Amino acid sequence: MRRLAIALFIGALASMVASSLGSSASATTEEQTTGSAADLAAVDVLQVSGLIDPIVADSILDAIDRAAKNGSQALILQLNSLGHVVDDAEMEEVLQAIADSPLAIGVWVGPARSSRAYGGAAQMMAVADVTAMVAGSRIGNLGPLLEVDGEPVSFGPATEDLIDDTMSFTEARAAGVLRLDTTDQGVPTVRSMVLAMDGVEAKGVVLDTVVDEIQEDGSVQATSTLVRFSGLGFVDEVMHQVASPSIAYLMFVVGLALLIFELFTAGVGVAGVVGALCTVAGCYGLAVLPTNIWALALIMLAMVAFAVDVQVGLPRFWTAVGMVLFTIGSWFLYGSIPGVDLRVGWLMLFVGIAGVALTFVVGMPSMVRTRFATPTIGREWMIGEMGSATTSINPDGVALVAGGRWRARTNRATPIAAGAALRVVAIDGVTLEVEPESGGARDYRER
Repeated sequence: MRRLAIALFIGALASMVASSLGSSASATTEEQTTGSAADLAAVDVLQVSGLIDPIVADSILDAIDRAAKNGSQALILQLNSLGHVVDDAEMEEVLQAIADSPLAIGVWVGPARSSRAYGGAAQMMAVADVTAMVAGSRIGNLGPLLEVDGEPVSFGPATEDLIDDTMSFTEARAAGVLRLDTTDQGVPTVRSMVLAMDGVEAKGVVLDTVVDEIQEDGSVQATSTLVRFSGLGFVDEVMHQVASPSIAYLMFVVGLALLIFELFTAGVGVAGVVGALCTVAGCYGLAVLPTNIWALALIMLAMVAFAVDVQVGLPRFWTAVGMVLFTIGSWFLYGSIPGVDLRVGWLMLFVGIAGVALTFVVGMPSMVRTRFATPTIGREWMIGEMGSATTSINPDGVALVAGGRWRARTNRATPIAAGAALRVVAIDGVTLEVEPESGGARDYRER
């Protein structure tokens, strides 16, 4: 009996000790799990894609200020850009803000293997505190070096090679361009970038972006701090997309075509409103991009040439002139930025030229003939009237009758030369059916 009591006492004591130890371990695990990652300052990420225009430049400056005010420990610029289209002074302002930022600035070229950092976008990497790339991405084509603190930006010994050429991730790492030691796989994700920044000293502060958290099974897992993503707002994103070469070109051409369409319709309709909005948006994009003014003038002259033939409802000489002017203007519309030719892409060029050809060779003339076709009631008096051929009528052309110019059609067997006298024999809508003053032949099918 005594032995049983002693055994029960020892068992109860062991149970209490085990319970105490378990509670202590549980409390420790909970403390490390809930209080570690949450106690670290956040890391902000701004997605920078496309050409650096005024919208993107302002978003970078705002992101730096916002991250500093929110107490973030770092800001990562997720970069995929072919260069800058803002003037050099504005781009230097962005570089200076990155260099003078009170918090660490990281530039990560990603997320796809096709990501690029060229021109002024690449020069941001020279002044950032931490830089990394996705394997397969490229950097270079710096062009003229911008200045920060009165000195040209520098990538050290690799600067000269990067001015007119590009480097892959492996080449950039070997040349010492990147400021983050990574594996041969580079930095594939934003989370990898955040994890790799842990322990890096920047702006006199050692970044603390990762903690080791004890899991319920006792294992240890590295967990990164809170990452906050940001990008352009809806309106800014729309304006940024409009400032891309292909979109600006398409918006401008569609806008002008719709305005011409509206000129030949009664009143102001949906086409006019949409055309005006597209034209304004296209003009904004063309103003931001390096546009050749003479090529833009050719496109506008082409539209005037198209309108000349649209009003007679028949594609003729001026339509051909318009197509030539439009094609030349479209091909040479844009200039270039360091290392990048901003010429309109082949697909968009084909869409633009083919669309304009269909519109002004087929669509617009048919619309005008249909829209303005009216009954012949009230014009019977013109039957029998004499006039002259303004152009050669074979079988279609333009005739001068009763002091007005009319679209005219004659029998194929009786073409009428320009300047020759003619007689009106019938009216079909706004088209006069005419024949020579003498020697007119009727179609054998009318027998």
